[in-house]
Amino acid sequence: MSEHAHGATIIESSGLKQPYHLVDPSPWPIIGAIGGFLIVLGIILAAHYGDYIVITIGALVVFTVMFLWWRDVVRESRTPGIYTPVVRLGLRYGMLFFITSEVMFFVAFFWSFFNFALFPENVAGLAHPVWPPPTIHTPDPFHFAILMTMILLLSGTTITWAHHCLIEDDRKGMLTGLGLTILLGVAFTCTQLWEYTHSPFKFSGGGVYPSVFFLATGFHGFHVIVGTTFLTVCWFRAKAGQFTPTRHFGFEAAAWYWHFVDVVWLFLFTCVYWWGASPVVAGP
Repeated sequence: MSEHAHGATIIESSGLKQPYHLVDPSPWPIIGAIGGFLIVLGIILAAHYGDYIVITIGALVVFTVMFLWWRDVVRESRTPGIYTPVVRLGLRYGMLFFITSEVMFFVAFFWSFFNFALFPENVAGLAHPVWPPPTIHTPDPFHFAILMTMILLLSGTTITWAHHCLIEDDRKGMLTGLGLTILLGVAFTCTQLWEYTHSPFKFSGGGVYPSVFFLATGFHGFHVIVGTTFLTVCWFRAKAGQFTPTRHFGFEAAAWYWHFVDVVWLFLFTCVYWWGASPVVAGP
């Protein structure tokens, strides 16, 4: 310590080196949070009033923040000496905690679904407490849903193949596997959109079941879009040679996230589409 001229004590740096990295101040967390709030508010407005302006603005804000924030993270990761072993370990723990929070996010939807499925007397307005409600004909689980399941299961194998190629320093195989995963993600989104447009019931005006169904599957679809965007960024980074067999956490994080999306969909297909199907399902 040293004494200031006016008697104030100043603590000087000890000069000891430490393996941690303090990130620079960034506006993206708060702006991203605002974008997320606008999306949730926009979902409510769209459901009740058919107004899609707010949700569109929120989506644009979120995707803009994703682009700019990832740009800063990529620049940071390429700065020598910043990502020490301790920092890389912290990044892995952070991603695991993030995925855990996402798991709990979907637990809430499953909790709601099983609350009504196991105790249909909790659904207001039903003369006969059965689930799904008698007025609802659910989608055939072995039509679009089984196709989307096969698409995601196949994408899980292609992303694993790409990861293996990266570890083996097979750049061509990595790009091929990653590219196929991205195409399968787009195929899933298009198939789900087709299913929504041909759904036998609509989000609004149909009671509890459509709300639970579209929120659970719709938020999963949103996560697929985010994961596909994540993988697309990784593809361009891989093509630019920014991943090596020993330093590729960005790719690993994307792969973990994609496997999480796969597993959540398996639960959705099993519980919502198959187990929760109505006695008479809707045709193609």
